Amino acid sequence: MPRLFAIFIALSASLLVISPVRAEVNVLTSIKPLQLIAAAVQDGVGKPEVLLPPGASPHNYALRPSDVRRVQSADLLYWIGPDMEGFMPRVIKTRTLPSVVVQTLPGLQLRHFGEDSHSHDHEDDAEHDHDHRPGTLDAHLWLAPANARVIAAKMAADLSEKDPANAAKYQANLKAFNERLDALDARLKARLAGIAAKPFFVFHEGYDYFESAYGLKHAGVFSVASEVQPGAQHVAAMRKHLQEVGKTCVFSDPPLRPRLAETLAAGLPVKLAELDALGGYTPATAQGYEQLLEKMGNDLAGCLESL
Repeated sequence: MPRLFAIFIALSASLLVISPVRAEVNVLTSIKPLQLIAAAVQDGVGKPEVLLPPGASPHNYALRPSDVRRVQSADLLYWIGPDMEGFMPRVIKTRTLPSVVVQTLPGLQLRHFGEDSHSHDHEDDAEHDHDHRPGTLDAHLWLAPANARVIAAKMAADLSEKDPANAAKYQANLKAFNERLDALDARLKARLAGIAAKPFFVFHEGYDYFESAYGLKHAGVFSVASEVQPGAQHVAAMRKHLQEVGKTCVFSDPPLRPRLAETLAAGLPVKLAELDALGGYTPATAQGYEQLLEKMGNDLAGCLESL
């Protein structure tokens, strides 16, 4: 009997050595891109959760009571900031656990609307889904790989402090994430080099970080709220702009294509396509962030190369 007991103790000790230490840190992010970065850092230790469901807009999302409870109970909460998630400041006031406003992190490369001399075909400001006036912060900051590195480093530091038993794993995951971003950056530069001079249009001015990182520049923005039907004079002006450019692509955000898109493209050598900056249906795996950016690059290049 003593011998069996000794064997049991030895086996138990060996299992403790080889078994990964499971953390109980509950990470919640506001939007999918932040969840994807967190998933890379937590790989093998935990699975971050996301607040917004696929297809929901972070600019005007209506929180449910269950969402509020999740916000209040998460060990670590990450959100971009009031320039992106306008619904968060109110609910965050009563939260007592750590919250990170990503847009305030030191080391980020931030952009503001109006920095470039893009040609804009905007409806009146009152019809915008959110504030894109010149000088305001462009909060789509996750689309720059350099910013994703800063965010991941912050998450790794926070998790290491909260869960020191897995600190080495978080740091190793951060290193692997940065190495994969190096490879991704090289692939995207090669993929997009041939379309740098090709004009394209967007319905939402949300891709400037990605464009700046890879030498691209949209020729115009048709930013109208989905429920607003622009007047005939405005539609005619936008169609004239498209006619002057010739063969081009017009990109909208999924899941719904603006009704205006079909009207603008009718009879013109214009292709309609989508760019998903939020990656709503991208699996939250260690490689999810790279998949989001690579899909954007492939969708952009694929349309423009087909002209």
